[in-house]
Amino acid sequence: MQNPKTSTVQTVFRIILGAFMIWAAIGHLTLQRQEFQAQVPDWIPLGKDLVVILSGIVEFLLGFGMVFLAKHKVKIGIALAIFYVLIFPGNIAQYVNGTDAFGLDTDQKRLIRLFFQPVLIAWALWSTGALKVLFSKKG
Repeated sequence: MQNPKTSTVQTVFRIILGAFMIWAAIGHLTLQRQEFQAQVPDWIPLGKDLVVILSGIVEFLLGFGMVFLAKHKVKIGIALAIFYVLIFPGNIAQYVNGTDAFGLDTDQKRLIRLFFQPVLIAWALWSTGALKVLFSKKG
């Protein structure tokens, strides 16, 4: 897979997103575990705490990769975008069930949050150069 050169702005945004993921992972694994459990849909056949811990580990690994593994940035960007797609049902469940967490204490706030998931997906793909690779004719 190609690893195209990215701009300084893209690199800065890649590192910011990676740092955000590491910060979120720390929350998953420590003080915010209960709040993250509020986002785990009831239909997931695993314990909510286990899902939070496992997703926290994945978030940490992806965040670490975004910050420190620039040589693999396209693969990591695609993996992070897929991760954001996979956790989106949790955001939907939080909205549908009216679950309060992270200051999202109204249906309006929970609905608005849903629109940020595509932004995160685009951010992961753009900042790593993965968009360029995915949409190139050579792919």
